[in-house]
Amino acid sequence: MRVTFDASVDAAYIYLVDEITAGGVARTVPVDPREIDGMINLDFDAEGRLLGIEVLEASRFLSPKLLRDRSI
Repeated sequence: MRVTFDASVDAAYIYLVDEITAGGVARTVPVDPREIDGMINLDFDAEGRLLGIEVLEASRFLSPKLLRDRSI
């Protein structure tokens, strides 16, 4: 697992695979923002495997320790 964080837009990406190639994400499923009062997107490949998780407003949802030194 690898995490990247872009502080300029307060967004993190949690990679559940080593690499996501161009075109590797076949479907992005947003989590209902009413459920979490924010936005999280789940990225799946063509076979339905979860590749990664995008977290917007990441500093609100993820620990500072996780985000520290992950800036891109």
